[in-house]
Amino acid sequence: MIIMINGAFGVGKTTIANELQKEIKNSMVYDPEEIGFMLRNVVPEEIKRFEAATGDFQDLYLWRELTVEVAKRINSKYKMNLLVPMTIRKPDYFHYIFNGFKSIDEQTYHFCLTASKETIFDRLRHRGEEEGNWCFQQTEKCLEAYNENDFGEYIDTEKGCINVIIESIKEKLNL
Repeated sequence: MIIMINGAFGVGKTTIANELQKEIKNSMVYDPEEIGFMLRNVVPEEIKRFEAATGDFQDLYLWRELTVEVAKRINSKYKMNLLVPMTIRKPDYFHYIFNGFKSIDEQTYHFCLTASKETIFDRLRHRGEEEGNWCFQQTEKCLEAYNENDFGEYIDTEKGCINVIIESIKEKLNL
């Protein structure tokens, strides 16, 4: 099983993924952001300027390919359920990765966590993010994208405690 947990930076994706890992046997957290960090360090500047002029490593085609390929290799080697926290707001990228995951494991699910801009900003500040950094800059773009496009199953994290959100996801997964 592959469970994508999407949402803006600061909405609670990693927290939810880590808590779900405690509840779902034989599972691990697989964060594609780590692939992005690696690519940011190894891809030459001229390629990054051409493919990812925005500074977003998700614009590198190789990031999308590797995100799916690494999931495939992890699945093949370790036979574990994958919990995938990621902020992905571009519908084309989402569909590429979701469909890629679905080709690995038919039991692929996606949940998009939501909260208000103010709540997300509070959470970002609480975790020590510097006001105005990349995470803050992406919030409105993410909220707009999630509002204008269909990202499947939405879960409001505004007032719900972690346990309620976990139970909601487990219920939707029939666990």
